[in-house]
Amino acid sequence: MSKTFLDKAYALETPEATLDLYNDWAASYDSEVSGNGYATPGRIAAAWERFARSKQDPILDFGCGTGLSGLALRHHGFDVVDGMEPSPDMRAQAEAKGAYRTIIPIEVSDPAPIPKGRYHQISGCGVLGTGAAPPTVFDMILHALPKDGLFVFSYNDHTLADPAYTSKLTEWIDVGAARLLFQEHGDHLPGKSLKSTVYVIEKA
Repeated sequence: MSKTFLDKAYALETPEATLDLYNDWAASYDSEVSGNGYATPGRIAAAWERFARSKQDPILDFGCGTGLSGLALRHHGFDVVDGMEPSPDMRAQAEAKGAYRTIIPIEVSDPAPIPKGRYHQISGCGVLGTGAAPPTVFDMILHALPKDGLFVFSYNDHTLADPAYTSKLTEWIDVGAARLLFQEHGDHLPGKSLKSTVYVIEKA
């Protein structure tokens, strides 16, 4: 099963192909990634617990998938979590978990699905990267955040090797448009010998 979905996921080249694969993957996604020791949701939730200004302020879990990241946030005491996800089959899995206040459907063709200033805290667990959201989504999320808003996200090893993604982070930091508060490289999918870096950045 992992060769059917996990390995294919990192080779996807268009948003439409990504959406099709994640719809097909939805029913078995949790068992597949959990079977490979999926650690990033818990690491992101721990970073939120350290840097969030209030556990009562809503967090937008952008690209929430089947809701594993939402469950991790709830486990760390964040009770107001909204999801946003383009795949209807993934949304159905997330809704069944009951971890979200609401789950907002979006279109992969929508260039700005997050209302500007609506959320002061946005989470992106594995959503930015090869076979997932394109690099431009990084800019979209930062533009949607208000001043001093927080973005906590991860880049897996495949993404860290792609300058199209890593340059987005350095561009915002280098010009002073955002501040890097935290970064930590650690386990992502140990069963696949993959790691990820979790980042916390604050919009300037």
